[in-house]
Order: sequence, then C-alpha cells, then structure tokens
Amino acid sequence: MNQEEHTFKRFDQELAALNNTVMRMGGMVEDQIAKAMASLRDADIEGARSIVARDHVVNFLDVQADEQIMNLLALRQPMGKDLRMILSLGKTVTDLERIGDEAERIARMAIDIYSASSAPPSPRLLKDAYRMSSLATRMLHDVLDALARLDVDKALEVACCDAELDSEFQSALRRLSTYIMEDSRNVGHAINAIFIIKSLERIGDHSKNIAEYVIFLAKGKDVRHVSPESIDSQELDL
Repeated sequence: MNQEEHTFKRFDQELAALNNTVMRMGGMVEDQIAKAMASLRDADIEGARSIVARDHVVNFLDVQADEQIMNLLALRQPMGKDLRMILSLGKTVTDLERIGDEAERIARMAIDIYSASSAPPSPRLLKDAYRMSSLATRMLHDVLDALARLDVDKALEVACCDAELDSEFQSALRRLSTYIMEDSRNVGHAINAIFIIKSLERIGDHSKNIAEYVIFLAKGKDVRHVSPESIDSQELDL
C-alpha cells in the first residue's frame, strides 16, 4: 500500500468513526426519550432520576463528535460529498444533543409531578403528552434510520410529519388551557404537562432538521427553508 492509499484508508476509517459516534448518540437519545416517557407513565421517580444522571453521556458524545469533526476538517481537507457528510453529521450532532436535553427535561418534569405533596395528576392532563410522544419518537426513529441508509424518501416523510406534530401541540395546548380554567387546582400539573408537550414538539422540530440534513447529504440540496410539501421529488431525482 502506497502513502496515498494509506491516507485514503485512514480518512475512510475516521469518517466511519464519526458516523458511529453520531449513530450511537442517536440511539442513546432515542432510548432516553422512551425511558423518560415511561417514567412519566409509571410514576417512576427513580427511573426519571437515572435519565437525568445519564445526560452527561450524551454530552460526552457531543464533545467527542466535535473533536472528530475538527480533526477531519483540519487534517484531511475534505471536498465534495465527504465534506457534505462531515457538515451534515456535525449539524445532526447539535440537534441530537438538544433532543437529549428535552428528554432530560421531561424526566425532570416527571420528578416534579410525582415528588409533589399534592395528588397525582388526572390522566387526562397527560393524555396528549402520551399521544404526541408516539409521533415524536417515531419521527426520531425514522430519521435515524434514514440517516443510516441515506433514505431520502423516509427523510421527506419525517419532515412532513412535523406539521402534524405541530398541530397536535396546538390542540393539546388549548385543551390544557381549558383544564386550568375549569379547575384552578389543575394549574401546577397542567403547567408541567405544557412543558412536556413543548419538549415533544421540539423533538419533532429537531427530527425534521436532521431529515433536512439527510437530504443535503444524499442529494446536495439545501431544503432547510423550504416546506416539505413543496419539495420537488423530481428535482431530487427520486
């Protein structure tokens, strides 16, 4: 193997290592969200505390990925699709770290709700959160799959789902506001529920962002400021 071949092989290995870090981070935040919602559903305070305690691992992977990216840019001077991959994964890492923050926030809300001296919340106060979590977690799962496979079709599907999640959020917000007006004793739990559904709505936003990075990586098209419904599939060669 000559020096040039050795350099290319090393570059490929470093790209693969970065990709592995990002996918590991994605799997971890997906697990954090599922466990945060489970702790909320099951009134599991200890489970919620373990989620808060694990957030530092997500942060560690965030820092590790940034270091890998800086080394690749500084030492390898990538171009073309390799550069797109590094830039896209770098942006993905930022969104994954923020999704991890939202999972931690939901866990903290669960701790607040069930550590309070007041009675536990009425099931109807959290009904919307459970429904929204199903869509938000599916979006994240699908976009991570799209990233792993560079599946532009699936990335577009995820981007389109964000409007549905936004609509669910607005409807849930109206219902929770009504509950507060009906009975002032609901205020504390309702406010926590509002924070939870807002976190789920943000998780959808971050998943949509990652979907846009997948499209950029696979097709070289920047669709960040274009509504998913208006993206021309023929232009993307689908």
